Amino acid sequence: MQQATRIEEEDSEFVGPTLIQRLEELGIASADVKKLVDAGYQTVESIAFTAKKNLLTIKGMTEAKVDKVVEAAQKLIPMGFQTASEFYVLRQNVIHLTTGSSELDKLLGGGFETGAITEIFGEFRTGKTQICHTLAVTSQLPRANGGGEGKAMYIDTEGTFRPERLLDIAERFGLNGQDVLENVAYARAHNCDQQNKLLIQAAALMSESRYVLLVVDSATALYRTDFIGRGELSARQNHLGRFLRNLQRLADEFSIAVVITNQVMSQVDGAAMFTGDAKKPIGGNIMAHASTTRLYLRKGRGESRICKIYDSPCLPESEATYAIGKGGITDHNE
Repeated sequence: MQQATRIEEEDSEFVGPTLIQRLEELGIASADVKKLVDAGYQTVESIAFTAKKNLLTIKGMTEAKVDKVVEAAQKLIPMGFQTASEFYVLRQNVIHLTTGSSELDKLLGGGFETGAITEIFGEFRTGKTQICHTLAVTSQLPRANGGGEGKAMYIDTEGTFRPERLLDIAERFGLNGQDVLENVAYARAHNCDQQNKLLIQAAALMSESRYVLLVVDSATALYRTDFIGRGELSARQNHLGRFLRNLQRLADEFSIAVVITNQVMSQVDGAAMFTGDAKKPIGGNIMAHASTTRLYLRKGRGESRICKIYDSPCLPESEATYAIGKGGITDHNE
């Protein structure tokens, strides 16, 4: 059996984000750097990507200090224009994490890509959670085998995470089960505020070790229970928007693949008569605009499942059939 060693803290080939302590070299006081770290900013990129008004909310940070910090961050992180050719070269560093199904990987252009948010939505028993479990294992595979050679992080909001499934999937891919479990950081979220605060802890862990995957299963479940009725709709969407923006920030800072699952609801308007499908993802336009790629899962014939590209900036609208087995997501054999 192939032995899967624990992911090393130092990876000579991995060039990660710029740690925030680098700001001290540009004249930022160590006390101010500590204030930024305590507020959840672990990298110079996080400072460069954040609006000034948000930095001003940090206790002890005056406008003059914030201006100095932002100026220093922008010296280290290029924020201007670049040619499409230069950006194309950067895109070659994108990693695609295998799903375990060759047909599904083909549909996704190689797998779930890093540096982006991929949303999976569908009704129950379509394989959303099983895809997440499979990715938590395959992300640890060597890049030559469709992995990312990094750790995985899993935020569970519905109590459906099962480490036993990771052991089954690890066995399929010839990995050491105990090492696979050690390389997955797990947290259970019980309310929306905690769900958002977990991203601060996530950033701290990612600045210390190499992670390539962050799963949130599901991103919207707690919002359906913590915010009730139309009277709280605006507050819900604003809160959800901040959460999704923080997810994108992590994807940009640490070049990780962010995978979120979403629930569906039945359409009660006349649109269902023309679309032929009475289900749509919840979260509205906030969710739609935040997700880079959206995948719609549905049940097929027998034990098969079907994945459809619902929205993507580069993938054509198409479908792939897959199945759920003991070892995770697999190809469906007729």
